[in-house]
Amino acid sequence: MKAILTKSPGEADQLYFGQTDTPVTDPGQLLIKVRASGLNRADILQRQGKYPPPKGESEIIGLEISGVVEEVGSDCTRYKKGDRVFALLAGGGYAEYVAIDEHLVMPVPSGLSFEEAAGMAEVFLTAHQVLFLVSRLKQNEIALIHAGASGVGTAAIQLCRSVGAKAIVTAGSDEKVKFCQTLGAEHGINYKTESDFATRVMEYTNGHGADVIIDPVGAAYFDRNLEAVAPDGRWVLLAAMGGAKVQQANLAKLLMKRVTLSGSTLRARSKSYKATLVHDFAERFLPQFETGQLKPVIDRVYEWQDVAEAHTYMEQNKNMGKIVLNGM
Repeated sequence: MKAILTKSPGEADQLYFGQTDTPVTDPGQLLIKVRASGLNRADILQRQGKYPPPKGESEIIGLEISGVVEEVGSDCTRYKKGDRVFALLAGGGYAEYVAIDEHLVMPVPSGLSFEEAAGMAEVFLTAHQVLFLVSRLKQNEIALIHAGASGVGTAAIQLCRSVGAKAIVTAGSDEKVKFCQTLGAEHGINYKTESDFATRVMEYTNGHGADVIIDPVGAAYFDRNLEAVAPDGRWVLLAAMGGAKVQQANLAKLLMKRVTLSGSTLRARSKSYKATLVHDFAERFLPQFETGQLKPVIDRVYEWQDVAEAHTYMEQNKNMGKIVLNGM
């Protein structure tokens, strides 16, 4: 089959089209003909050699796809050949075909294109996990979502709105802030012009702070997050785009506010954990894509041959929502 492969760890120009073996399905797996694949920050890290796939998973980049069921394993009961589906992967998405456990697959909601569906699995499942499983967000609580215009950010804003919680976002331009507000964010802060987001959060919340913080930035935001978090707040670290080492952290404030600080990743989770997550998300939120209450947010769609351009665009932090590659 055709696939996008990597010559050696490095820049986007290391990506190339090649041929590799079509995956062979186990009895509990589906073989899916890929129609579109979503890009994620993890793809860039893997391309650079900084984020290898979990042991036993495909070395091919790509964590989410949409497509059509081509073959059905003998133990599979949920789908049939020809079904339109989208799926969460641990790797292998930049390819013509993927083999995937049927419990990690969801039906494409009616009215959505393959390109839209390809931008759903990773970001909405990540947002669902951190908001409801890890931080236990409740109605009327306040969530501070950093990188609000990112894929995970745009998903988290919508999920907050859907349960009656309030979202405050940080983003890197006034345009991105306004875009987040169209999705349901109550307030937005341009971190390039207002670096002291903690003061703004406390003003917006009348001194209460954020009950939940979703943070892909890390060290660079540590002190300000500590100021912005509410008593008994839940602070979830998703990545460390702003550094992984905090200098001279004031742990006393963490104690006095009784803050829960958690780290959360999805790719390396067990298949059983992911299957439960997919089931919970599909049961609770997938119907809202049918009605339009929730929607995938797609910034740009690239052809497969333009994958290097798509990676470069993501690295420039220009996107608002997801970047998607069309199928081969």
